[in-house]
Amino acid sequence: MNYGFVSSAVEAQMHPRGLASRWPPGRRQRAHLLLEFVRERGSVHPREVDRHFSHGRVTNYWGGSSSATTHLMELMHYGGLLRVVRREAGIRIYGLHERGDALHTPKLDGRRQGADGIEVTERHARIDALVDVAVRIYAPVPTATLSHLVRRLRYAAPQWHGELGKALQRARHRLAHAHVDGMDWYWPAGERPIRRLGLNEREEAVRLLAPFDPIVWDRLRFERLWGWQYRFEAYTPAAKRKLGYYALPLLWRDHVIGWANLSLKNGELRADIGYVAARPPRDRTFGRALEAELDRMRFFLGAEGNSGISADIEALVKDAVSTGRRRR
Repeated sequence: MNYGFVSSAVEAQMHPRGLASRWPPGRRQRAHLLLEFVRERGSVHPREVDRHFSHGRVTNYWGGSSSATTHLMELMHYGGLLRVVRREAGIRIYGLHERGDALHTPKLDGRRQGADGIEVTERHARIDALVDVAVRIYAPVPTATLSHLVRRLRYAAPQWHGELGKALQRARHRLAHAHVDGMDWYWPAGERPIRRLGLNEREEAVRLLAPFDPIVWDRLRFERLWGWQYRFEAYTPAAKRKLGYYALPLLWRDHVIGWANLSLKNGELRADIGYVAARPPRDRTFGRALEAELDRMRFFLGAEGNSGISADIEALVKDAVSTGRRRR
């Protein structure tokens, strides 16, 4: 669905993908030789493999140039032939997967039911299990998002892409759901949504969320719940950005009220914070909660920092509180 890690149990539900059986003879031969190379060494760095085979260069997904060897290893990883055993300086180190013999599995046709040799009941159970994994991460989801999630499984299980329409139908019947404010919402069967927390029960905390955090990823739900548009603008020309290069949504209690752009300068964390309401909440505890979150970020980044509230944040919050009092 997105970049990330899955458990071995979830990974097993997605295989065999049968992709290697569709490769042209030349690629299959290169993959066979590469598998033998990895089998002999246990684990390999792409640079080591490239020095041995020198497959040349290819155009990557982003339109740039990549090593053909690295590209082939990524395909073999996706096809279940290799696995990532660790990373070195961010580079994937590959080892042989338990399914390393998948190079010789029959060709799977995702348009034809039963082409994978798996019984219908088991196949449906595995597809439904993958749907449930996605729903547990992103629920509650509106109908449009549920459809989007199910259809994106064509990347997780391309061998079953022709069956995802029926999987969506089963999901609509299987999952718990309710009609709220003119929209149908779905969540895992058997799960009871918690009641709305009272004012004294909410966590007095600020959290800076990643752009693809499950709370943020569904833009339709985000706008529906908090009434404003969040956009990831790292690939937007600087002159057209509204929130910033890598704006992190700012969650205060149970509302996303703004965003923050963080940067390091001379080892010091700099925070440029924006608010939907153009100013921070009129609440003295907000400033302390925000600085606590920035302290956690400093610790994570290994940055220098203060343990107290920064003067800028304290001044902003005090101004908001005093302005609110004058208006009352």
